[in-house]
Amino acid sequence: MTIIFRYIVQNQIRSFIMLSRYVISSLKEIYFNDTGLHYDRYLREVIDFLEKDQHFREKLHNTDMEDIKQGKLAKELDFVSHHVRTKLDELKRQEVNRLRTLIKAKQDLEGGNDIAVDHQALLKQFEHLNHMNPHTFEVEDLDRLIKSATKDLENYDKERHEDFKKYEMMKEHDRQEHLKTLDEGERKKEEEHYEEMRKKHADHPKVNHPGSQNQLKEVWEEADGLDPDDFDPKTFFNLHDTNGDGFFDEQELEALFTKELEKIYDPTNEEDDMVEMEEERLRMREHVMNEVDSNKDRLVSMDEFLVATKKKEFLEPDSWETLEQNQAYTDEEMKEFEEHLAQQEQDLSQRADDLQKQRDELQRQQEQLNAQKIELQQVRSEAALLTKARTTLCVFRPSLGKSLHDQDRDNKLNMRGICKSVAVQCDQLCNRLLSTLTTKVSFQKSSSTA
Repeated sequence: MTIIFRYIVQNQIRSFIMLSRYVISSLKEIYFNDTGLHYDRYLREVIDFLEKDQHFREKLHNTDMEDIKQGKLAKELDFVSHHVRTKLDELKRQEVNRLRTLIKAKQDLEGGNDIAVDHQALLKQFEHLNHMNPHTFEVEDLDRLIKSATKDLENYDKERHEDFKKYEMMKEHDRQEHLKTLDEGERKKEEEHYEEMRKKHADHPKVNHPGSQNQLKEVWEEADGLDPDDFDPKTFFNLHDTNGDGFFDEQELEALFTKELEKIYDPTNEEDDMVEMEEERLRMREHVMNEVDSNKDRLVSMDEFLVATKKKEFLEPDSWETLEQNQAYTDEEMKEFEEHLAQQEQDLSQRADDLQKQRDELQRQQEQLNAQKIELQQVRSEAALLTKARTTLCVFRPSLGKSLHDQDRDNKLNMRGICKSVAVQCDQLCNRLLSTLTTKVSFQKSSSTA
């Protein structure tokens, strides 16, 4: 392991880096998809490149936690190599562009739905960097990144508990809503089945207190295949420090509780909820961390572990109360949740009504537009006919620009021409008739002679 990570083991920086990496790879993201660090990739890339600078590694090795909190370590950024600074500048520009794209998409979506945009909430997306300078990575950017990641990861477990509480309340809400759709007989059967499943889920072997001697010995025997009488805390620690860094991180700790969780939860059983299993795992890990992690760096060192194995809580622990013995929410919280859902449903209903009205109005406007199109086509057809009539009229009628005398003269000339033409045609017709009669008379005479 690099020097930077050996040092960070002793402070919160290493804690939040390891936790962020752990969260990303954790299978529990099946339910808890949001790690709380929307800038996790940016965080990891910055740390990876800072590790490559020898000067920064040396300063980090000689800097205590208080100096880091006061921002003294961040000031050492001015002395890192040009190559690292250039890469950090590039990473920051990419992160700023990513955030701007996401915020623009969010604004377009919310603005298009007539939802007021929460600008303060949008600005919080930039708390881990100085967005006023989007081009270069400066001391302030590193200081903000450290503080933001530390604060966000401290709230990580709390947010997960809140998400689980909402999940449980929604599950109960859906169950109650389903019961309302049933008749009395079906409702009674459903309630009986529900109680039967609850009792079946609660009927499991005793769960050992997490982190106790009995619990670890069970892992030693069943998972490691060793004699419980030969249990040795130091050997146990080395066996389950899977990455060999000398610490139990949260992932390694949670792996120790698998055997206990299998006593309570089976994915093939109808009565067992795997989301609840992950919440139980989280509760166990938090409990052990609170008892063993003396310096609160979210890691358990070999020394901390060995000290804990000598305590009374390790040798003679209290019984462990599982989730079914501790309801995730109170009646008051459930009432508030129901009211919130009712308000949401009312808002959605109002929104649906508004959208329907908008749809009806658009349809009415479309019908008006179609009627106007038909009317326009009729007007165009009538205009075309009128234009054709005017053109025809202009061919036959005298020019309106001429005087009455000229018009009378033109009319007389036209009449003379017409009469002359008719006379010629009449002469031609008479000649053809005369010729026809002459031929006919000659034919009759020749026939009589014969």
